Amino acid sequence: MDFLTDHDIQKYLADGYVVLDGLLTPQECEELRQRMVEIVEEMDVPEHCRITFSTIQDEQAEHQGNADYFLTSGDKIRFFFEKGVFNAEGEFMVPKQRSLNKVAHALHAHDPLFKKVTHSPRVQGAARKLGLVRPVVLQSMFIFKQPGIGGEVTQHQDATFLHTEPLGRVLGVWIALEDATLDNGCLWFIPGSHTRGLSRRMVRSPPGSFPRTAFVGQEPEYEEERFIPAPVKKGGAILIHGEVVHRSAANTSQDSRQVYTFHLMESQDTQWSPDNWLQPSEELPFPSLYTS
Repeated sequence: MDFLTDHDIQKYLADGYVVLDGLLTPQECEELRQRMVEIVEEMDVPEHCRITFSTIQDEQAEHQGNADYFLTSGDKIRFFFEKGVFNAEGEFMVPKQRSLNKVAHALHAHDPLFKKVTHSPRVQGAARKLGLVRPVVLQSMFIFKQPGIGGEVTQHQDATFLHTEPLGRVLGVWIALEDATLDNGCLWFIPGSHTRGLSRRMVRSPPGSFPRTAFVGQEPEYEEERFIPAPVKKGGAILIHGEVVHRSAANTSQDSRQVYTFHLMESQDTQWSPDNWLQPSEELPFPSLYTS
């Protein structure tokens, strides 16, 4: 049986996202979570790199986009922290396993276990069934959504940060390594919003200028009732169109909401914007999803 059914494809095309059960087994989820524990235990973060990852739009460019650490993370495994986890001396005020917002952006390239999941037969099969001819992997992230402090992610479109010509060439794969619920910060979507174009972009500023990135355009305000929650069981996944509007609330529960997520791009007849924050490097060109 195909992991992605014809009905799933129709829902994805109509709504801009689709929730799927059973991409990974519970054991595979635990293996990824345990591997991340090991990565975090081994991390050695320079003092100047202990930046705080912000999910408030007005602070995003200041704290994230302007940092060289972020802008040069596309071909590396790097660490981004929640607010308030360091004291004035730069020391952890919480256990380091509870300090992180995410680890990104090249787990798919540098860690064998995450690479295996990214290129799994089910993922490749789903991409083929969606008609992707030459998909490449753009980036990958392990998102922690820590209990009690996991921050809100405001409404956005992924293509704001991952822009292509033409649009419609970016696909997110969002895998729940724990149950994602209304209480611990599951995603919310506006169904069909992927058909209404792109409202803003984050672009690199000219070399030598400051700030290092800027937003062009403005995210509109949306009526609250238009957002639909998308809870996912452990091991399930959401396929996310690059232009669908989505968000997640802060995690005020006592449960984490760990996910592994990565983005694909159909590279055939597609131009990756040179203004995007993320750029392929000599060390890591965007790798093909297909391994055979």
